[in-house]
Amino acid sequence: MSGTLRLGTGPGRGALLAATLASGMAFLDGTIVNVALPHLGAELDASLAGLQWTVNGYMLTLAAFVLLGGSLGDRYGRRRVFTIGVLWFTTASVLCGLAANVEWLVAARLLQGLGAALLVPGSLALLQASFHPDERGKAIGAWTGLSGVATAAGPFVGGWLIDALSWRAIFFLNVPLALVAVFAAVRWVPESRAPRAERFDVAGALLAAAGLAGITYALIEGAERGFSSWSVLLSVAVGAVATLAFVLVERHRGATAMLPPSLFASRLFSALNVYTVAVYAALSGLSFFLVVYLQNVAGFSALGAGASILPATLLMLAGSSWSGALATRLGPRPQLTAGPLIAAAGLLLLRQIGPDANFWTDVLPGTVVFGVGLTLLVAPLTTAVLGAVDDEHAGVASGVNNAAARAGGLLAVAALPLLVGLSGTAYENPDELTAGFRGAMLWCAGLLAAGAVLGLVLVHRPSQAQAPGSREPEPS
Repeated sequence: MSGTLRLGTGPGRGALLAATLASGMAFLDGTIVNVALPHLGAELDASLAGLQWTVNGYMLTLAAFVLLGGSLGDRYGRRRVFTIGVLWFTTASVLCGLAANVEWLVAARLLQGLGAALLVPGSLALLQASFHPDERGKAIGAWTGLSGVATAAGPFVGGWLIDALSWRAIFFLNVPLALVAVFAAVRWVPESRAPRAERFDVAGALLAAAGLAGITYALIEGAERGFSSWSVLLSVAVGAVATLAFVLVERHRGATAMLPPSLFASRLFSALNVYTVAVYAALSGLSFFLVVYLQNVAGFSALGAGASILPATLLMLAGSSWSGALATRLGPRPQLTAGPLIAAAGLLLLRQIGPDANFWTDVLPGTVVFGVGLTLLVAPLTTAVLGAVDDEHAGVASGVNNAAARAGGLLAVAALPLLVGLSGTAYENPDELTAGFRGAMLWCAGLLAAGAVLGLVLVHRPSQAQAPGSREPEPS
């Protein structure tokens, strides 16, 4: 029977272990790979486009199919789909670790994203369906915190593994974690299904993937092949047609759509998702460029480069509860305006990093200021998104907002190198990479400033009070 587990019992702890380990793997792989880019680029003789696809292949399939993954669990059994997702993700991880060339690696990363699209919504759905109503808030809160720790630890653990062993070890690390997660799920998690699961929006998911893929290909390969290349022109056409078809299909499906159009009748919800795209594009741009720059120009080890992001993430973990409580009292607008501006100031500090950078005096101040800005905005953003829609749509709204965050990151990694004039193997040239890094930080600061304007002009206090912890989105 579902809905009976309690945290203080063995089965309750086992269910939390399964959900946390599995989602932790997916979040870990969203951050850990950036640290490995210079090493796998050198070993696999990859161009900058290859590195971009290594990051974006994973984000592409995860962003496009994560909402469909949740629907599959509702229909066929949340534990079953979750377990399949973990095994799929782990098999793809092994393929990543065995990659003989960058094309192989990118294909495996695409498969990894599909596995993550099954297990990420499944991990949260397991807790929601399995725990007693009195315990769900605590279980989801514990999952959120522990998953956040995995996200924070990713670059640090990845750097250590890369320096001590190889970049391939960051993928093989998932195997023992997955075995424990699958055992715990089979042993302690009860099966559950939605009483009335809706029809699957497979067409919407495929069109979303085609639209994102077409745009991403054009941005990445346009820098390499030129925008007059037939393959780039074709990808632009595919992306545009698929995106238009996606909008039409979702309108036709109405309430059963993967992306229900009725959600966007709320101007606040629409504004918050545009805000999310801008903010998370800046975050992904920083994560992509900073660790490569620190290793290829400033001479940091993989561990040192991975640790550079850690202060910002620790600040978010420590201060999110306080930030959320402050937003409850003041409304989200002050923090959604001030947060991006402070984060942008951090990026401008990081822009000054030179070839002889010292972590404590050159890198740490910028990452701390950036982290303070993120801490101010992330919790209020979550609260405002959930408060902008009716309670019955909170789960879909959370999923849409997480997809927006991933889409923002995907587009940033695709577009920023093009905007700053980096292509081919220019990332291996210190002078060219320095110019590209500084240009990228300006673009990211500009995105954050645009977010601040949106927060100031369009965001107001949600009309509904959302109970803290009643529904949490997965960390982005």
